Amino acid sequence: MSDDTGGAIPLSEMVCWNLYQASRTVTAEYRRLLEPIGLSYPQYIALACLWEYGDHTVGGLAERLKVEYGTITPLLKRLEHQGLVKRTRSATDERTVVVTLTDEGDALRRHAPDVYAGIVEAFGFTPERSAESLAVLRQIAGRGTPTS
Repeated sequence: MSDDTGGAIPLSEMVCWNLYQASRTVTAEYRRLLEPIGLSYPQYIALACLWEYGDHTVGGLAERLKVEYGTITPLLKRLEHQGLVKRTRSATDERTVVVTLTDEGDALRRHAPDVYAGIVEAFGFTPERSAESLAVLRQIAGRGTPTS
């Protein structure tokens, strides 16, 4: 086997590949941490947004989470079926649906510190390493617009 890659960058050196692998690893860790409270990672992120910012229109929530409208609707249906959010038509514009936390959905926020602590522990984040990582990730995310 030849060491000559013909000018191609080795997979292990590609930022995109390592970012993809890191994303999959972090998502798997969140899955492990969230399973006991009955949430998927996307559900947790949607709830976290509602915990932080309050009620949202469906479109506003999709925009804030950087997901397509068609992606957020089934997720919200599942959260509503679990009794964690409610969706209601706006009194001022019937075409607009507002997403609100239920008491049960709001109560799940008590788990957020433990979930975050689990991520910090799993990946060895110090405050400095966390700040550095966030800076790089925010710079990457700020350069483009994801499609899903």
